[in-house]
Amino acid sequence: MDEIKIFDAELRFMNIIWKNEPIKSTELVSIANEDLGWKKSTTYTVIRRLCERGIIKNKNTRIQSLVKREQVMQHETQEHIEKIYSGSLKLFFTTFLKRKKLSKDEVEELRKIVDENS
Repeated sequence: MDEIKIFDAELRFMNIIWKNEPIKSTELVSIANEDLGWKKSTTYTVIRRLCERGIIKNKNTRIQSLVKREQVMQHETQEHIEKIYSGSLKLFFTTFLKRKKLSKDEVEELRKIVDENS
């Protein structure tokens, strides 16, 4: 899947699915009501829309994700960097690092990540 666009409310809903999958739709309705304050009709509408977009599947009233959390995180991060930092990863990091001092362990871990991915 190339384009993964999940809106904020859908992301909160997807977090419930990722945490509990596979999950029966009736249980999902109950959790969405408790955690999100959604009515049954709202939950089923969102299930239908996410199914239509290929993000989840609903087979025999059991809901399962077709998209992993990591895929969504990568997409959302890339979209944020494009929108706010004009696609500049360097600008993103320098802005972040000006606001938060990293520990030596964090710096070392980031160095390893950069080395592994360059």
